[in-house]
Amino acid sequence: MSSSNAEQPAPQEPRSTDDAILDAAAELIVHLGVRRTQLAEIARRAGVSRPTVYRRWPDVRAVIGALLTREIRTTQEQVELAGQDREAFVDGVVEVAVRLRDHPVLGALLRSADSDALFEYVVERLGTSQRGLLEALSAGIAQGQRHGSIRAGEPIELAAMVLLIAQSTVQSHRMVASLLSEAAWRRELARALNGYLAP
Repeated sequence: MSSSNAEQPAPQEPRSTDDAILDAAAELIVHLGVRRTQLAEIARRAGVSRPTVYRRWPDVRAVIGALLTREIRTTQEQVELAGQDREAFVDGVVEVAVRLRDHPVLGALLRSADSDALFEYVVERLGTSQRGLLEALSAGIAQGQRHGSIRAGEPIELAAMVLLIAQSTVQSHRMVASLLSEAAWRRELARALNGYLAP
């Protein structure tokens, strides 16, 4: 998430080799799943040699980790907060959660038999993508505390719990889809976060 006064993004540059490799990995994950995504096929689809991929990442696991970091960071940066208060912060968290839940790559991992791969990349370890989310959440919480609409407490500690609440809600979405409509899912996640963060 970024604040509404963030600088305008620079004009798009030509796609880098790194992005070509990560884009190829994303296509393969969506269409074949993690287990069938091989480094040789990533290289072929990206139009590069296998040594070119190996110079950047040692194996498919590292490529997927970099891909998830890129996609989560990009999604987070696309959501701008409408204000500095708790409600604007929570609305931003819910919007990021919805976009990540519906993201093609993360969605493919959540829907497939390869969901254990998502568990490895997102749940078992605090990786680069989670650290980036925690930093953004912590900054938003500190801003809300200055505004007076978020309760006192260490911002990073509150951010860690907000991340756990939102992440578990995203991962369990399919389990309760028949019970919670889209509107209810958004509303109840927002209510949970507002209740946790209110002074």
